[in-house]
Amino acid sequence: MSTKSKGNITSPILIEACKDAFKKLNPKLMARNPVMFVVEIGFVMTLLLSIFPSLFGGESNRGYNLTVSFILVLTILFANFAEALAEGRGKAQADSLKKTKQDTKAKVIQKDGSIKVVDAADLRKGDIVLVEANDFIPSDGDIIEGVASVDESAITGESATVIKESGGDFSSVTGGTKVISDYIKVKVSSDPGESFLDRMISLVEGAKRQKTPNELALSTLLVGLTLIFLLVCTTLVPIASYINVNLPTATLVALLVCLIPTTIGGLLSAIGIAGMDRVTQFNVIAKSGKAVEAAGDINTIILDKTGTITLGNRMAFSLLPVKGVTQKELNTFAAYSSMHDETPEGRSVVEFVVKAGAVKEGLKKEGSEGVEFTAESRMSGTDLADGTKVRKGAVDAIKKYILQQGGKVPIDLENISDEVASLGGTPLAVAEGTRILGVIYLKDTVKPGMKERFNELRKMGIKTVMCTGDNPLTAATIAKEAGVDDYIAEAKPEDKIRVIKREQAEGKLVAMTGDGTNDAPALAQADVGLAMNTGTHAAKEAANMVDLDSDPTKIIEIVAIGKQLLMTRGALTTFSIANDVAKYFAIIPAMFMVAIPEMKALNIMDLDTPQSAILAALIFNAIIIPLLIPLAMKGVNYVPMNASKLLTKNLFIYGLGGVIVPFIGIKAIDLILVLMGIA
Repeated sequence: MSTKSKGNITSPILIEACKDAFKKLNPKLMARNPVMFVVEIGFVMTLLLSIFPSLFGGESNRGYNLTVSFILVLTILFANFAEALAEGRGKAQADSLKKTKQDTKAKVIQKDGSIKVVDAADLRKGDIVLVEANDFIPSDGDIIEGVASVDESAITGESATVIKESGGDFSSVTGGTKVISDYIKVKVSSDPGESFLDRMISLVEGAKRQKTPNELALSTLLVGLTLIFLLVCTTLVPIASYINVNLPTATLVALLVCLIPTTIGGLLSAIGIAGMDRVTQFNVIAKSGKAVEAAGDINTIILDKTGTITLGNRMAFSLLPVKGVTQKELNTFAAYSSMHDETPEGRSVVEFVVKAGAVKEGLKKEGSEGVEFTAESRMSGTDLADGTKVRKGAVDAIKKYILQQGGKVPIDLENISDEVASLGGTPLAVAEGTRILGVIYLKDTVKPGMKERFNELRKMGIKTVMCTGDNPLTAATIAKEAGVDDYIAEAKPEDKIRVIKREQAEGKLVAMTGDGTNDAPALAQADVGLAMNTGTHAAKEAANMVDLDSDPTKIIEIVAIGKQLLMTRGALTTFSIANDVAKYFAIIPAMFMVAIPEMKALNIMDLDTPQSAILAALIFNAIIIPLLIPLAMKGVNYVPMNASKLLTKNLFIYGLGGVIVPFIGIKAIDLILVLMGIA
């Protein structure tokens, strides 16, 4: 599913869209689009008139009726083609995803430790499977043991393998991906038909696409305009009769079709589908069109620091003992504190100490018990077999713990931790019993180009807030280096939700990016929640968007696509309504200037005959739809600028353009009709 191929319109897609355009003529399907359904009713009426000229009373021109009928059916087919083309790209993406679903076998670990090979389709949530080198991962899940390099190209389109490991924020795996080296044990997190891949296929196919609130509101407006123009056309009949003007039914139908917003009515669905498609072209799966639309109105973005703004691979860089403690003693107990810690940070501490050669006899787990990290305690560690308690964690948490144990805090601890924090590192204090031995310096780096990306968001008028569990000094250093507008230090999961709710209470729309289980509540609360594909299963479930490339800065593209979607819909609506001006000057004089010669003054385009004027307006009304399909699919170009300037620019282009273009188009078509002798 590479991004290079996803946006292409291939010959098979075009052929299938042409077929679907005819299939969509089914009245049951057309009724979902009231504007185009009215056009279809008009087509049926004029078709019947061409077969039975006197059907609705009085004689009528069979050739004229047939011509109007043909133009109307073309109008409908063009609108259906636009929608089918947008859907076709999604179906093509779904087909490529379906290829990754194959008859995969799963090695299920039984309660007695034995291995049973079953079909992947028979797996259930909670099953534990062994996946070895060259095996396909049979289902979504979380790694509970092991580390392996995984090929995710079937999902992301990227050929480079990624490292997946138990613990931390890189433990989630997706069914259909392949283990390249080593092995992992995976706890299945979804039942058959509910996997991430299954949902991706359903979403990109558009099978479950629902209209967004904005789209529903616009649809209501279009229906209202259609009813108004229907009443207008109906009242013209008695008015014309009063002045002894006979208005052919086909002419009234043509007037109605030209006046109702057929352009935007025919393209509205395609615009929404194409908006979702543009998101998937960036390797982002949006779970709803509402999320994409909301992204266009985002005011604030909350970003997790680790793995989002920074590379996320916090590794032990140095161990700094406090006064009175030897380097060897700190190294030894730092290793003990981490020997049950399966997170990347914990393993890096053990590896650092072993490389330093301080623990020659090795680390023995026998008899010891690991103490897991929790958001409340903000520390982890090991209870050794001899009863010694070794802990590591946030400096303030360890200080509080030691004081509760009756110990003392070293005088130089604060200076050491502040120095680490000032360098942008994360200080973790190490304690043994009632003593604090020193600080582990975990080093992380800001991702390249982050400052420039945040500047782009600032130009869009979007505020960026970094949330991190680090101490205020570390947070301030990273925030300054990354270029965010604000930061929150020592943040717990509930703090992130509090910030989001505070912003939402002020009437702002909030986006949140994250990858960890602790980010899940905030991702669910945010208006737009973007989870990283490398993140945990909980994060991906809570979010309404998943970034397959795990690039948090991609939120900028998503915001731009959201704005582009809203602008495209607004621009084409403006263009569609503005088109009516020229149609008034084409059709109204044509209908009445025979009985009222003074009406000829309104024929400012100097159209040849009443019939040529009506047919020219109707033909323009039809062909403008396929001409605008590329714009509906690609979207209006978005450049970050002041909202009022952007509105003025689009009104000038699509408002004024919507008035001028039909005058030129209708006149040109009229000349062609005269030259061809059709009217």
